[in-house]
Amino acid sequence: MLGQHGRQVTKALCEAPAKALARVGVTANMVTVCGTVLTIACSAGFLGTGRFALGAVVLGVVLLADSLDGVLARVTGTSSRFGAFLDSTLDRIGDGAVFASLVAGLMWCYPEDVWRTIGIVSGLIAMVGAATVPYARARGESIGVTPSVGIAERTDRLLVALVAAFGTGVWGATWILALGLVWVAFASIVTVWQRISYVRRHLESGR
Repeated sequence: MLGQHGRQVTKALCEAPAKALARVGVTANMVTVCGTVLTIACSAGFLGTGRFALGAVVLGVVLLADSLDGVLARVTGTSSRFGAFLDSTLDRIGDGAVFASLVAGLMWCYPEDVWRTIGIVSGLIAMVGAATVPYARARGESIGVTPSVGIAERTDRLLVALVAAFGTGVWGATWILALGLVWVAFASIVTVWQRISYVRRHLESGR
């Protein structure tokens, strides 16, 4: 949802930085790898230690630049299938780091209560969903169907999780992050089901 509407905005924001990087010889794959390393480091360093507000802001900036590698590849004419593969693969690692760090931050830095438990369980489901949602699309594409449907794309899920983490970091209320992660977990399950249903309908209609 948000990913579709915000893609042109992020590309416009990344255009000038991409051209600047191209002038100094930075490649799109370099940006992809560096972005993933930064995502992992910031997730573990801030979210994993319970500094949710600061971590959400820093990661928001890092993830906003997620389109930079694609824009850089376009302006330099170096788009490739390997680049797309690398970007998609490392995105899964980055997403896993974000949700794993949120779970770790809740476990280690917040007192035990029902909301913390709900947040931890939902965060684990969201972490699985971060890998399963794109896998469902990739597997569908491998058999000739592109299931680009679902109530929550990657951007939606990350944005909700980080906004909720910021709220918990500012006000110290675990229920804010817990509810955010409940939504992400629910949206991930629904999106996987939508993609499975989409592939099934298209395969059956093609018989």
